[in-house]
Amino acid sequence: MSNRFSRFINKVNYAPKKLRPFILTKFFCTTVKFAGTTGINIRYVSHEKVEIKLANKKKVQNHIGGVHAVAAALLAESATGIVFGMNVPDGSVPLLKSMNIEYQRRMQGSLTAVAHITEGQRQEILQNDKGDMIISVQITDESNEQPIVCLMDWAWVKKRS
Repeated sequence: MSNRFSRFINKVNYAPKKLRPFILTKFFCTTVKFAGTTGINIRYVSHEKVEIKLANKKKVQNHIGGVHAVAAALLAESATGIVFGMNVPDGSVPLLKSMNIEYQRRMQGSLTAVAHITEGQRQEILQNDKGDMIISVQITDESNEQPIVCLMDWAWVKKRS
């Protein structure tokens, strides 16, 4: 399955490997303007997996010097939204239905989000005009632990004509 977004990603994958994260990040942050305010860095995108990093810089820190809770939530939303959006047909609109985030402990340093979508989920999107599903995302910090656990429920519906 190919949509406008995935066709763009396929073209980016022909660029030199060192340039891909810059191009992916620039494209995403000009499309989703709020994501650009945090300084996220998209490292890898495919139909099945997305990896995004968020450095622990002053502009995303909370009052104790860690990544702010809302910045971590944006990271989870961005990673799951990209992998989900790669699989939604052009005639449909992806929508975040709900997010459940449990903060387990203080975040240490930069964060990495890795979102996955299964082949079964991809097929469900292709076979139905609308629906929703939980997209898996794992967020780790510099200690390689999971400071937060996220459940992101994404939906898709046909575009109104």
